Amino acid sequence: MRYLPHSAHERAEMLGVIGAPSVEALFSAVPASALKSFTLDLPGHSPEFLVEAHMRALAGKNHAAGDGPFFVGAGAYRHHVPATVDHLIQRSEWLTAYTPYQPEISQGTLQMLFEFQTQVAKITGMDVANASLYDGSTGTAEAVLMARRLTRKNRIILSGGLHPHYRDVVKAYLKDDADLVCLSPSPEGQGDILSQIDGNTAAIVIQTPDFYGHLRDLRAAADAMHAQGGLLIVVITEVVSLGLLEAPGALGADIVVAEGQSIGNALNFGGPYLGLMATKKEFIRQMPGRLCGETVDADGNRGFVLTLSTREQHIRREKATSNICTNSGLCALAFSIHMALLGEAGFTRLARLNHANAIKLADALAGVPGVRVLNDTFFNEMTIRVSQPAAGLVERLANRGILAGVPVSRLLPDEQSVENLIILAATELTTEADIAALVAALTEELA
Repeated sequence: MRYLPHSAHERAEMLGVIGAPSVEALFSAVPASALKSFTLDLPGHSPEFLVEAHMRALAGKNHAAGDGPFFVGAGAYRHHVPATVDHLIQRSEWLTAYTPYQPEISQGTLQMLFEFQTQVAKITGMDVANASLYDGSTGTAEAVLMARRLTRKNRIILSGGLHPHYRDVVKAYLKDDADLVCLSPSPEGQGDILSQIDGNTAAIVIQTPDFYGHLRDLRAAADAMHAQGGLLIVVITEVVSLGLLEAPGALGADIVVAEGQSIGNALNFGGPYLGLMATKKEFIRQMPGRLCGETVDADGNRGFVLTLSTREQHIRREKATSNICTNSGLCALAFSIHMALLGEAGFTRLARLNHANAIKLADALAGVPGVRVLNDTFFNEMTIRVSQPAAGLVERLANRGILAGVPVSRLLPDEQSVENLIILAATELTTEADIAALVAALTEELA
């Protein structure tokens, strides 16, 4: 946003129109306790070229994912994004497009969202997908609320393999509801979620591959949940895995939520990201967000409209399925362009490359003294147990230019049992030289 200063004369003129004698009078309704009572510690003014040099120096301190061996995952993954994606999303008709309230002038945006929904529904194996949500974590919370509306039950069980950030967002949405059950971390296996199901359970939430990289048995979970009249919510943080694993919809999932960042969206030092949601046709009216549909106009020509938009902007607040007031449209466009470039065969090949590199990484780590790989199954991410506290080890490796993954204690600081655990990811961009550098550094540090 540009800074547009006004002269004293201009400010006085605006105050006169408003009818306020001064700026202070204009804001007199703001309580004194809410006003700033301290001086901002900001440097004095500088020439533009010096400010630019200073900002470049600050930016130069960043260690980007492409600057060396990179094994960070845990919900945000480094993948190759074709140059075509960035080129197309920066076209003015896409970059500046807003909510398609007027379908007659928003056909391009609506068609893109329709095709995006089709892609998401296909890879998840579900009947229908919405036009995206903010990110995977808020999508998970929305799925939980949706399950409560559908089943008219309140008990929600979160798997011990669910990403801690996703768990915390659900807890924030439900305000630590007594009917929310958060199972203990399960870094070495499936956990005992099935034994927790009863007739009052609205849904269980299972991530696969889970936070620790394990693949979960969705069929058994779906059967157990459906026997009690509840729903299975499946969460996926690494959407590339759907190019290789059987679709959740084929395994009995009722609602699928995913983080779409891996396709078309770079890491960007933390966002923005993209929430995917898909469900069964019979649940469509309780799905939050927007749904774009295909229709014909008065002349029989194909057109696109917002078929479903049950948000508080459009209907009475108490009737809304969600208070999410937008979709991640530009990120959805990037996802859709990248997916179209890959095609079905390319998406599958990308997934196979990820898994092949992860196998190389797991095999190499298994040979390092002081390291134990905890996963029997994985896609492109795994957890290792090391012979010393993980946080300090990861920090020392970072000082050597190797971003060696995420210490689990960083996301679960109150869990003593995870102190020596590191989550590592390998993608199609991971090279054999990267793996060799990590193995050599780990061997030295753990000697």
